[in-house]
Amino acid sequence: MNINYEAYKIFYTVAKNKSISAAADILCISQPAVSWQIKNLEEQLGMTLFIRTKKGVSLTDEGKIFFDYIEKGIESFTNGENTLTNLKNLDYGNIRIGASATVAKHVLMPYLEVFHKKYPNIDISIENNLTEHLLTDLRNGNLDMLVLNMPMKEYKDLDITHIMDVHDIFVTSADYYEKINGKIDLKDLNNYPLLFQKKPSNTREYLDKYLSDNNVKLNPKMEIVSYNLIMDFLKIGFGIGYATKEFIKDDLQKKELYELEVIPKVPKRYIGIVTLKNTIPNFSVNKLMSIITEDSE
Repeated sequence: MNINYEAYKIFYTVAKNKSISAAADILCISQPAVSWQIKNLEEQLGMTLFIRTKKGVSLTDEGKIFFDYIEKGIESFTNGENTLTNLKNLDYGNIRIGASATVAKHVLMPYLEVFHKKYPNIDISIENNLTEHLLTDLRNGNLDMLVLNMPMKEYKDLDITHIMDVHDIFVTSADYYEKINGKIDLKDLNNYPLLFQKKPSNTREYLDKYLSDNNVKLNPKMEIVSYNLIMDFLKIGFGIGYATKEFIKDDLQKKELYELEVIPKVPKRYIGIVTLKNTIPNFSVNKLMSIITEDSE
């Protein structure tokens, strides 16, 4: 039996309003079109659904049984349409983001503030972890997007969107800065206590590649997982560390940390949004990504 959804919708509207003319007005179609659809439906089902009266129409016993089922279906479709409309309008939804605590604080936070003010009903969760674990969660469908320090190894199943350039530098306290006179050759950094982020991390991998490209091996005195903790140790004079300039602008301006001129200079890198190829992000994720990328253009 090949009965389309439109016929069911017309039947439901007529039954609900007990009137063909009222249904025609609600559905914005002509009364003859409504009558034809009802007649065609009755013929296909092989039974009479309505009793015509001077006051309108009423359901037959068979029509009442049929209506109970159609009502549930129509309301389910309507609820589905309303849900999708709400999702599209960002009346509710969720975004699951993977990022390091440092990137979340210094890169994501301003965008999330703008997004939350516009769409306060969207739930946002942030997973802090190593890049390799975040990539696994993205592939398993546990995260919608990642915001990571780049570059990283290229994968065929990932899309990467460049959002901002960043510059890595070596920094220290005022005492060490004065001892070194603010300038030093890369190989001579081994003459001072060094504090680096612990492996594995994208930042540490980039540092190690920079050292390898310049045939220099540095031996850190301390290796710490937390980027922010390293900055805290440097401020109180524990030595020289590796930092991202854009993330410590306030510390540099307040002269709590000092940038060393290291020769050769560290090449710039960038922050990127990582998503899975051949997938369609939900409306909330798309909107956040557009806010971020529009600002970075």
